[in-house]
Amino acid sequence: MKSAKYRFALVAAMSLGGATIVANAQDAQPTSEQVRIAVQGVCPVTGNQLGSHGQPVKVKVGEEAIYLCCAGCASGKIKPEHWATIHANFAKAQGICPVMGNALPQGAKWTIVQGRIIYVCCPPCLKKIADDPATYVGKVDALYRKSLHKK
Repeated sequence: MKSAKYRFALVAAMSLGGATIVANAQDAQPTSEQVRIAVQGVCPVTGNQLGSHGQPVKVKVGEEAIYLCCAGCASGKIKPEHWATIHANFAKAQGICPVMGNALPQGAKWTIVQGRIIYVCCPPCLKKIADDPATYVGKVDALYRKSLHKK
């Protein structure tokens, strides 16, 4: 798991205290964005439920796109316990390797594709994802949707 000492990356023109807002959930947000917000669940700064302080705000942390509960959190620091919760939420919602269809093992390997974390059952699957990222991003989105429908 990556360190929680990341500063939010500058990826757009509007910057707030080292964090840059990529998009506001009020904007015409694709369904996959709404699904990712629901799966992430909590703000990495406060630990509050996303949506509890208005529209979540999308930012980049390193290569990974995640959401904050509000623009005010853009000047805050990521807390390791919330970062771990977010990654556990993504792994749990994904549940299986999108390449092999195997259950994700404890300590699953992962990669970031198009700002999204994708967990795999074994290192060879990382290469397959790199060779066809769009297919596997789509498969992970489908797994997220399926996990949300179970709730």
